[in-house]
Amino acid sequence: MNWKRAFTIYFLGLLTFGMAFALGYFVRAQFYPSLSEYPIWNEARQILRVNALYDPPPDPALEYGMIRGMLAVYDDPYTRFVEPARTELDSDNLEGSYGGIGATLERGPEDEIFVYPFPDSPAAEAGVQAGDQLLRVDELVIAAATPIDEVVAALRGPEGDLVTIEIARPTSDSTESFTIQRAAIPLPSVTWRLALEDARLGIIKVNLIAASTAAEIEKAAADLDAQGAHFYALDLRGNGGGLVDAGVEIARLFLTEGDILQEQYRGDDPEIYTVRRPGPLSEIPLVVLVDANTASAAEIVAGALQTRGRAALIGQPTYGKDVIQLAFELSDGSSLHVTAAQWQIPGLDANISAEGLQPDVRVKPGEDGQDTTMLAAVVYFSP
Repeated sequence: MNWKRAFTIYFLGLLTFGMAFALGYFVRAQFYPSLSEYPIWNEARQILRVNALYDPPPDPALEYGMIRGMLAVYDDPYTRFVEPARTELDSDNLEGSYGGIGATLERGPEDEIFVYPFPDSPAAEAGVQAGDQLLRVDELVIAAATPIDEVVAALRGPEGDLVTIEIARPTSDSTESFTIQRAAIPLPSVTWRLALEDARLGIIKVNLIAASTAAEIEKAAADLDAQGAHFYALDLRGNGGGLVDAGVEIARLFLTEGDILQEQYRGDDPEIYTVRRPGPLSEIPLVVLVDANTASAAEIVAGALQTRGRAALIGQPTYGKDVIQLAFELSDGSSLHVTAAQWQIPGLDANISAEGLQPDVRVKPGEDGQDTTMLAAVVYFSP
């Protein structure tokens, strides 16, 4: 009986393996067709290899070029390919923090890269000084042609991990190495101040719609209130958007009730985001400052507050981006951002993509550094 049982187990295992192999082959054939299905591309590549004066680009540059060519034919300005270093930096920005050494980098006149540590950062505590030239980050040797995004990405990594850098100090002929433990470095998306034109106006400037932005806005409003602000301007000028869910949470801060957003994915029923309870900032006097570069999730915030009658928009018509991208990380750390859904503000009749949001108080951009939009906000709250 034992040999029969062993044979049965062996047979079932072999059958399972065969089915898994066949299923994997089927999935690959369906969703990842081989390049043999593109005979013209293969023919062109072969001609290039045999006849071109210069060598064809190596991988991954060749693959990246193929992807970009495919997206160019796809002809959607918001569906885009992002290389690994920029993918990592964009992800950090949207999360509101990163694991790193706490420093900024700058290019020198001969394309050197100089490092400037933040006060009390891991880099400063390790002994790195402002103006040190960065020569190496772990295995990455820095040359004039090394993209600065690639260097920044190499310095970042999981909090608690170690990174070794090599620097040249202008005051010394020798080089030094530092092994530094990465720490959580915040990336604030919000700054705030009292208006110079009227100290009763608190300005909350939102540069990016990130996961941490709603909490940052609450902190800003509390601090401005302690400084004596009586009314507030949510400044979304130059804000290209960010996370849609974070935009919804920002709108909820200021609203007491009502629908904020309806989004529609292909083949799905529309999903509506609404206000669950009065927000902690729903009673403060508020205007929203916008311009032609206020886009995407920033337009969701501005449009929801305008449509619900919560805040007037002051400035210029917004960009007009009413589609949502999903970001898919690829196996090498690059990413593909694919337009997957469309959104609209319930109760808003205007075509966002054609016209943008129309300000309640339209202001021409100032000249010679004059902030006419901010002046209009001051006038709006003046008795």
